[in-house]
Amino acid sequence: MNSPLTDGHGRRFEYLRLSLTDVCNFRCTYCLPEGYRKVAGQPASLTVAETGRLIAAFARLGLWKVRLTGGEPSLRPELLDIARTVATTPGIRKLAMTTNGYRLAERAADYAAVGISALNISVDSLDPVRFAAITGHDRLGEVLDGIAAARDAGITSIKLNSVLMRGVNDDELEGFIAFVQQHNLALRFIEVMRTNDNPAFFDRHHLAGEEIAGRLTALGWQRQMREAGAGPAVDFAKPGEPGRIGIIAPYSKDFCASCNRLRVSARGKLHLCLFGDAGIDLRPLLQDDGQLDALVARISALTATKAPAHRLHEGNSGGTPHLASIGG
Repeated sequence: MNSPLTDGHGRRFEYLRLSLTDVCNFRCTYCLPEGYRKVAGQPASLTVAETGRLIAAFARLGLWKVRLTGGEPSLRPELLDIARTVATTPGIRKLAMTTNGYRLAERAADYAAVGISALNISVDSLDPVRFAAITGHDRLGEVLDGIAAARDAGITSIKLNSVLMRGVNDDELEGFIAFVQQHNLALRFIEVMRTNDNPAFFDRHHLAGEEIAGRLTALGWQRQMREAGAGPAVDFAKPGEPGRIGIIAPYSKDFCASCNRLRVSARGKLHLCLFGDAGIDLRPLLQDDGQLDALVARISALTATKAPAHRLHEGNSGGTPHLASIGG
């Protein structure tokens, strides 16, 4: 194994978010309210073989956790082949996936069989009418059935993701608490993030995560220590009671200080930050197994240039048109 993957600010990177597609079949108000629109002339997504070479390079640099994202990764026809390839790469110890829950009830056993051991499932409301209004689909029941199926399939880590929106779902905190305690689940509240296509929506509905943290603290929930390899959430638990609630608050002070993740788009571009200006194309180095050394060197050199923080506080969301474009 090469030297650990680090940047110029002392941060170590062990976690890759790999987008399989930018296509999504939901029309969430904060991401793709008009639905997915194909861009003419876009190259095809990485092949299974190209993906295998990419993951082998990151694993050589000490990366051990991969999350499959999108768009909606379950829409990628080769999902199971890709997942199996990633999970069996030497050095990869954890394979996770973020999904909107589409067809999860019927596919959960297949996901577990190819090595997916953790799922993050988007559930922005526990009210069916509100869920449909947010996502454009009346599928809350299907998603909840999928959560149960994932548990039955032996997927050991299941987290729910809920995007916080002032005036939309910020009144559901107590309902979500009751749900995660009843089912002993983890839930992540995520701040609405400003992207290039949603500034007006952001201004109307952004709710600071610290407000939710204050409400949780008042209800007796306590902040937890961050686990190794964990994502950016600040986790809370209530002593002696089941369930955990996390808050992902990219506008909070020092949010980027503990960054441990990189992103690669479905077409092979390395994004050092979700809100960076552009991705750097790695695909030319994914065409042959003999390019592995050059690919490793390229990833290492690029990661060393990672900026200390995003520029969201300046109203600058970089080159990110919407969250589905590079995996959120």
